[in-house]
Amino acid sequence: MEQEDLERLYQMHVYEQQLWGENIQLVAGIDEAGRGPLAGPVVAAAVVLREELLLPGLNDSKCVPARLRPVLAEEIKTTAAGWGIGIAPVGYIERCNILQATFSAMRFALKQIKLQPGHVLVDGNMEVPDLLVAQSAIIKGDKKSAAIAAASILAKTTRDAIMNYYSRLYPNYGFARNKGYATPEHLAALKKYGPCFLHRSTFRRVKK
Repeated sequence: MEQEDLERLYQMHVYEQQLWGENIQLVAGIDEAGRGPLAGPVVAAAVVLREELLLPGLNDSKCVPARLRPVLAEEIKTTAAGWGIGIAPVGYIERCNILQATFSAMRFALKQIKLQPGHVLVDGNMEVPDLLVAQSAIIKGDKKSAAIAAASILAKTTRDAIMNYYSRLYPNYGFARNKGYATPEHLAALKKYGPCFLHRSTFRRVKK
């Protein structure tokens, strides 16, 4: 590993190191993938660390090349103290709205982990309601916290795999390429074929 990348990784453990210094042994990071698309579920992931996660290339999933994300995801799963995935399907998003669905997925991801973290770092500017553990919301946390960055990679790779699967069932929409986001290709397909069951009918651009 190059020295520059190693120093970056150490810097990404500032929040974790502070909590470990307060004798909080298990620190979790939570992030989501899929709040913005017009189709598909929202997926959250939680990753618990008890020590530094010095994986080469670990970063916000959007900054990691697509071909490397699955490799990092497997390394995270085998190296972290614990991890979990939460999925809120389209029907839940339609009933409860995307924000509440995201919070639900985050809580479920944490429940999948047998270890109880002493503190949770959440990506974004909002804490997760009804979470029975201390937490901190960190704006752009997927670039500042190793635990959140690891969670972002697990959430992204899980959701991408789901959309790749649905792309085979509904090839007209190009889900394998656009992952449900409002690309020109996707919008043109919506106009031509109308929505399928995977589309979020309450979203304005799907209604149109």
